[in-house]
Amino acid sequence: MRTVIRRSFAIPLTILGLIVTIGVFITFDYITLLFDPVTDNAIDFEVPAVDKETRLPVTSTPQLIPKILHQTWKNETVPEKWREAQESCLQSHPDFEYKLWTDESARQFIADEYSWFLDTYDSYPYNIMRADVIRYFVLAHFGGIYIDLDEGCQSRLDPLLTYPAWVRQAEPTGVSNSVMGSTPNHPFFLRVMLELKNHNTNWHVPYITVMYSTGPLFLSIVWKQYKRWARSDAEQVWILMPPEPGAAYFNDLHGSSWHEDDAKYIAYLGVHWLFFTVLGFLLAAVVGLVSYLIIRRMYPRITLKYKYLEYGK
Repeated sequence: MRTVIRRSFAIPLTILGLIVTIGVFITFDYITLLFDPVTDNAIDFEVPAVDKETRLPVTSTPQLIPKILHQTWKNETVPEKWREAQESCLQSHPDFEYKLWTDESARQFIADEYSWFLDTYDSYPYNIMRADVIRYFVLAHFGGIYIDLDEGCQSRLDPLLTYPAWVRQAEPTGVSNSVMGSTPNHPFFLRVMLELKNHNTNWHVPYITVMYSTGPLFLSIVWKQYKRWARSDAEQVWILMPPEPGAAYFNDLHGSSWHEDDAKYIAYLGVHWLFFTVLGFLLAAVVGLVSYLIIRRMYPRITLKYKYLEYGK
């Protein structure tokens, strides 16, 4: 009888253990991202020497990234509130090629160069997701530096051209896709392109759908997985760290025009992530304790049931 009772408890406990194991496996990268050492391969702000005649930075380190600036907007009429930021980058980099990717030109580029992705590109429920995606594709294809329209240029970006690929550190964890740089066909951005289909899920909550499918959280997870096997210097992804006061490449105006009301709640969770992580573990412990107490309470009934069955024989 005791063997039967043990089996009656073993089956649900085994199922619960499998569920927990699978859950940990699926969320492992998301959980450990909170504790990931983003400072690996850190880029600190440097003030390069400037040639007196050309007024361009002088560096002995070879420039790997081509001099191309990429930005995106729905059409060629950039809103007034972001023109100053746009002009600050254009005026400080007259020797750079400039590409403004509109909704029309971006889709045409995907159709012409990456037709295998066009169905996925068209399936995204929010236009910001296509704006996220095009920046990955053009960096992998042409190379250069991508800059959000709400990012002004405070300094020449030439020192950042010496790294094969880089992204910016995000808060509270992971990396951001607001400014990025890459050589053409860098393996990291090629992998980002391929992973987009695997992460194409509509969670029916705008902020979560964007962040997990194409935005910074998606990029952070791919970066975390990628750096496990990146070995050579050419394969590495460097991280642009927050600047010291008065020393920065970019001036962030915090546009975030695509954010819906749900973003406020998600942002609050992000700021207080440690509290909610601990709260989650406490809730899990409470659920486990309640389950244990219920099983303990049911134990005499189960024992009595099997006694009746045993006597009935």
